[in-house]
Amino acid sequence: MPLTPRNTPSRPLRSVLVTLLAALVPLLAATLLTAPTASARPERAAAAPTATLTEVTDFGTNPSNLQMYLYVPDSVTANPAVVVAVHYCTGSGPAMYSGTEWASLADRYGFVVVYPSVTRASKCFDVSSPQALKRGGGSDPVGIKSMVDWVTRTYSADPGRIFATGISSGAMMTNVLLGDYPDVFSAGAAFSGVPFGCFATTDGSEWNSACSGGTVTHTPQEWGDLVRAAYPGYTGPRPRMQVWHGTEDDVLRYPNFGEEIKQWTNVLGVSQTPAATDQPVSGWIRTRYGATGDRAPVEAISLQGVGHNLYANGMAARALTFFGLDSSGPAPQPQPGACKVTASTNAWSTGLTGSVTLTNTGTTSVNGWQLGFTLPAGQTITNGWGATYAPSSGAVTATNVSYNGTLAPNAGVTIGYQANHTGNSAAPGAFTLNGKACTG
Repeated sequence: MPLTPRNTPSRPLRSVLVTLLAALVPLLAATLLTAPTASARPERAAAAPTATLTEVTDFGTNPSNLQMYLYVPDSVTANPAVVVAVHYCTGSGPAMYSGTEWASLADRYGFVVVYPSVTRASKCFDVSSPQALKRGGGSDPVGIKSMVDWVTRTYSADPGRIFATGISSGAMMTNVLLGDYPDVFSAGAAFSGVPFGCFATTDGSEWNSACSGGTVTHTPQEWGDLVRAAYPGYTGPRPRMQVWHGTEDDVLRYPNFGEEIKQWTNVLGVSQTPAATDQPVSGWIRTRYGATGDRAPVEAISLQGVGHNLYANGMAARALTFFGLDSSGPAPQPQPGACKVTASTNAWSTGLTGSVTLTNTGTTSVNGWQLGFTLPAGQTITNGWGATYAPSSGAVTATNVSYNGTLAPNAGVTIGYQANHTGNSAAPGAFTLNGKACTG
């Protein structure tokens, strides 16, 4: 009788195994065909602990070795907004977390905060290299964009509510992020910064003394072209910008404030003449461009007598209002409409009275109005009626009072002011209603 080789199944058993394998092969093939491959399966990173600052690693492309710190409140909302809070030179993500109000505001309103942190020796963000000033060019902006993408994936964040804010070097990076990634960020708030591209260098230096000294100036068109060149061919919406600066800034000089205004009004296609001017706090002058409400395209706050380290409690909350994250719906905006203005003056040796009649020539009511005009040189308003006037000379905004804020179609309102003059007693020659030019 032939011997069966060792460990070899007998013929009857072998037949059974062959039959069983033939039955299993189609099932195995079907399983392999229907199961997703590892690359096809959507990957979602583990969420960070809530109510504590957490470092996130392996968040994506990071050419300059930034660190990512994250704060997620216990009350994080579904599809939350994201605020990227960028630190100053010598600072860090944890310092920005402990030294600003963004985490406590996140606790209140349910958004997520990202705190990028520089690891290079200077602890300054790269806002000067050619790589940093181009979408996808490399360096810090690419790493920060990866952080935003990580949060968006992990928390299903709302891509229409991504915001950037920063102080000093972080303010400069805020300008850069909005220029490089206009399709990512909805708005920014820059505290003591400089315009996009102002700090550009080609020798590897991180510092640009001409820009920091406030001697780099361009036309609005030239500043706007620098931003547009960061993402050639982009024609989508651009993020709104809020800028803050102290008049006594000795690190990034005050002229940079005006250059930022020139840049972003051009980028957003709005007039450089303020649609509204007010003083929300003593020593502050706030101008709004393109609209008059809390979410104007450009908002600028000048702080009289304040130096570079201007950031104080309460400012983040004002930036949050500009972002629109402190309410559930859009902030109401006074709507510009067609208008006609007639103006005249009655003068004597060193003074005059002015009379201005505004008529709504549109087909819908104007609910809340700001009338902008420029006084001739040498005129200073000393008193007014029918409106509040600020400032008292130069580019003035007259804002409705409580009883005359609504103008029905074809309705008008007459306001007036008393002013001193030094020889030129003419009436203003051009007017804007809520940022749009009036005729007549």
